[in-house]
Amino acid sequence: MKKYIIPIILLFISLTESAKAQDKILEELTFEEVMQLAREQSPDAIMAKHQFRANYWEYRTYKADFRPNISLGTTFPDFSRAIKKYQNPDGTYSYVEDNLNSTSANLNLRQNVGLTGGQIFASSRLTRLDVFGDDNSISYLSTPVSIGYRQPVLFYNEYKWQKKIEPLKYEEAKKRYVSSLEDVSLKAVRYFFDLALAQQNLQVARINFSNADTLYKIAEGRYNIGTIAENELMQMELSVLNAGSSLNSSLVDLEIGKFQLRSFLGFNEKVDLELVIPKKIPELTVDMDKALEIARGNNPDIITFERQLIEAERDVAKAKSEKGLQADLYASIGYTQQSEVLSDVYINPQDQQRFTLGLNIPILDWGLGRGRYKMAESSQEVIRTTVDQARTDFVQSVYLNVMQFNLQDDQLLIAAKRDLIAQKRYDMTKQRFLIGKVDVLDLNVALSEKDDAKANYIAALRMYWSNYYTLRKITLFDFVLEVPLDADFNELID
Repeated sequence: MKKYIIPIILLFISLTESAKAQDKILEELTFEEVMQLAREQSPDAIMAKHQFRANYWEYRTYKADFRPNISLGTTFPDFSRAIKKYQNPDGTYSYVEDNLNSTSANLNLRQNVGLTGGQIFASSRLTRLDVFGDDNSISYLSTPVSIGYRQPVLFYNEYKWQKKIEPLKYEEAKKRYVSSLEDVSLKAVRYFFDLALAQQNLQVARINFSNADTLYKIAEGRYNIGTIAENELMQMELSVLNAGSSLNSSLVDLEIGKFQLRSFLGFNEKVDLELVIPKKIPELTVDMDKALEIARGNNPDIITFERQLIEAERDVAKAKSEKGLQADLYASIGYTQQSEVLSDVYINPQDQQRFTLGLNIPILDWGLGRGRYKMAESSQEVIRTTVDQARTDFVQSVYLNVMQFNLQDDQLLIAAKRDLIAQKRYDMTKQRFLIGKVDVLDLNVALSEKDDAKANYIAALRMYWSNYYTLRKITLFDFVLEVPLDADFNELID
């Protein structure tokens, strides 16, 4: 039975790979191509794009709120038929039938005033009243023009705070979008090297299986002539079985890696991916102070800190205005006229004025207003402390990431050298085993070190590019091209 195990393994692996290769479109991708595809068509990049669009239209809504707004309103029809109580001139009451229809149209113009937080408005209105029944009649009422001003809460100006906060939010949104693309790049790095490692492991597993099979056949010949013990032969057979098991596991890991990267890049299952592992890295050393200065100018978190402080200040101002005297002002002036003839409602219009000043003076609120004010002040102090700590952590994060990145090229060089040495040592040990100078245990140790060294090299490559794109995310700066990271925001909103 033993002599059939290895051929069965070989047949199973061959059939599995053949089945997976059918109806596939092979895409050979470099590291740079994967990064570009991720930023252009990955679902994560598309979601980031739509999030920015939402932020853009929120900003546009804020801007539109400070521009003149014109609207046309109509009511047609407004019909009413009912019996209502009516007071006679002598003071008695009687019931009359109310049967009428009202039609109106009004043109309104409003403009918010950022300086005071109030609103200027103007309007023009025309109404027609149709009375049905015995007293059938038609009359018109016009307000050719009415101009006024509305001022809520004299001691708190919401528009003033919006002018401070909304532009910051939009600038933060732009920086956050660029930062989100770097998050996409970091994901792409992870998926790329997951698949790259799976490819490397599969290649190693195939070579190991082939070598183990060859060495097992040589060991069988030596056992037959009595130059090695049965224990060593069994050890070699076990190596073949382990190599076959590793090869099968590597095939599964490869398919998992392909599935994850395909899904991330937006490809369907018909696309078969093969990656070209990058051989070179940029010769780059990042200056610590320069990186910190760039990060402070570009990172969206810095804008977030500033916005949070202003919002806390706004909340305190609002709570303070609500705990004392509050006043609402409304004033308007215009003209009006009524007539039974439409052409007469604009002749010799009469003046009309309206002025309202509403005051709200708290007498006894059991400390409600003062409590809200103190809570807002306390929240402001918490935010100040949190922001101060976050700024300190931000500086430390920049320093640590720069330090890690600057060390990583040395780590990659060491990993590459270990891979070369481990491969040479294995080749030499294999040759010595073939001439009977070393035993199976030494060969297996050399094999294990070779495989570990290759995996460590891929891991070092992954770490280098992860650190590089993490540094790009923190600073929003391309240290290779020496330019800030940016995006065509006009294209995004089209």
